[in-house]
Amino acid sequence: MRSMLALMAACWFGCAPAAELHAYTEDVPPLNYLDNGSVKGYSTEVLQLVAREAGLNLTIEVLPWLRAYAKARDTPGGLLYTVVRTPEREAQFQWVGPIGSRRIYMYRLDKRADIRVDAASDLVRYRNGVLAGSASANQLHALGLQSGQNLDLGQSDAVNLKKLLLKRVDLVAMLDWAMAWQMRQQRLPEKNVSPVWLLDGKLQYWFALNPQTPPEQTARLQAALERVRADGRLQAIRRRYRDD
Repeated sequence: MRSMLALMAACWFGCAPAAELHAYTEDVPPLNYLDNGSVKGYSTEVLQLVAREAGLNLTIEVLPWLRAYAKARDTPGGLLYTVVRTPEREAQFQWVGPIGSRRIYMYRLDKRADIRVDAASDLVRYRNGVLAGSASANQLHALGLQSGQNLDLGQSDAVNLKKLLLKRVDLVAMLDWAMAWQMRQQRLPEKNVSPVWLLDGKLQYWFALNPQTPPEQTARLQAALERVRADGRLQAIRRRYRDD
């Protein structure tokens, strides 16, 4: 009888289904994006590897940023990526990372030599495009820029770049390797745009988990990330998306 109970217990723990991780992201290549119905990108590959390493079942859904943010915050087992960890967001999630560096520049068209930014305060003189709901939008708000005046909130980097090309905005805030990606998609030389101000180079990218996530699950993901960082697999993924 005892041997039977031991066998049943072993089967229960050994055969129990893996925990479910429901990830929500936006379309911001090359970090995370849809390609013929498949979710790809640097952060996507890292998340898939880390979840597999941690023994967690993973589903990914691409949504507009504000919807993805709300779904991850309100859904048990929810995870949001790719996220900048800021003091304002700290208590809203549990965190796993960092997974990568982040440099956000203000870009102008190279031929717009009339646009000059020598200090952050100079940005108020121009119409600035930025992704709605992003950390960059919050930073520009904090500098005194106002929506509908000198701040234009767009729904994607692609939309913001088109506004810049059409001169509907003077500057756009964008991740450096996202700008390079978007210019390639437009089949335009990267030299057609110029970074004129480093808006933020201090923060990093993270995975953000629903606040009700069991702490042991968060710890498993963090440990898995540290393993793939230590053995070089994280760097191998990064090299496929950028060379610096």
